[in-house]
Amino acid sequence: MTTPLPYRQHDHAHCVEHALADAREICKRSGARLTPIRERVLQLIWQSHQPLGAYELLAALSQDGHQAAPPTVYRALDFLQQHGLVHRIASLNAFVGCPHAGRAHTGCFLICQTCRNVLELTGKEISAAIEQQSQRQGFRIDHVIVEISGQCPACQQAAANS
Repeated sequence: MTTPLPYRQHDHAHCVEHALADAREICKRSGARLTPIRERVLQLIWQSHQPLGAYELLAALSQDGHQAAPPTVYRALDFLQQHGLVHRIASLNAFVGCPHAGRAHTGCFLICQTCRNVLELTGKEISAAIEQQSQRQGFRIDHVIVEISGQCPACQQAAANS
């Protein structure tokens, strides 16, 4: 079995390039404007698989020479969320890039409590099980995000070796 991203070595620059290309295409199709600050916030989020909070993003923008204020970052994050380009990880009050931008899906995240890497799971089985159980209860789903905390394979291995 292959270890899924981000828990294995990979060309991370490709992740960033792919995310930005997806964002440009999604915004073009919807007639939305991907401003330079929105694009930079998305790029910062994709620079690692670790979730970033608004103030971490603000600090990174300041290092870039942007004179952004908190409302600017929050507006950029709202825009990116509305267009399905990022997800908010509520338990961390932080954001991660969405590798499935532009496609309807259930947000289900594996969050490593040691290295803070986040992996978004995909699988129709997850969505189907949630939908089925909700229907049994007569519950209408508006939005689903599942957060699962634990330890990634690399951190498990490191702990076993120490």
